[in-house]
Amino acid sequence: MVYNLPNLLTWMRIIAIPLFVGIFYLPPTVMSPENQNLVATIIFAGAAITDWLDGYLARALDQMSEFGAFLDPVADKLMVTAALIVLVYLDRLGAPIALIIIGREITVSALREWMAQIGKSKSVAVSFLGKIKTASQMIAIPLLLYHDNIGEHFNAHEIGTWFIYVAAILTLWSMVYYLKAAIPQALKED
Repeated sequence: MVYNLPNLLTWMRIIAIPLFVGIFYLPPTVMSPENQNLVATIIFAGAAITDWLDGYLARALDQMSEFGAFLDPVADKLMVTAALIVLVYLDRLGAPIALIIIGREITVSALREWMAQIGKSKSVAVSFLGKIKTASQMIAIPLLLYHDNIGEHFNAHEIGTWFIYVAAILTLWSMVYYLKAAIPQALKED
């Protein structure tokens, strides 16, 4: 395992997951629901920022490693999955939307693994569509976690719901994109 700052940031995201989930199990006498929402939103936003930061630092400091390339997407998927499950648990997100997003992540991860094994990983590299999907998720999830209104006119839950629907549509679209890239390779294998 490579010990460097980018990998440390990735590990911090993974370690933050139980803290993030645990916030919602605190009794109201310890932390009010409004404060639970705020703290969980801050933890998730911090994780999203470190996701960008660890990649930037790995390139800027020339500290890229195979371990970091493996661990970074795992940390991302674990944090997003935990957030989606929490949102379903809190009844702020429908289970079908969470299943679409989580199912796509598992499918595309397995697809990338298989394509790497047959030496065709570039055909399923992250696309611009996948980046837009991720951006939609990273806007939607904190808004849904925060849940409360911001000021008089900004309904975080409503706007977060719209963004998560956009993310779900882009999730399906990007999965089809990746599958179309992989199907010719699958046919060659038979």
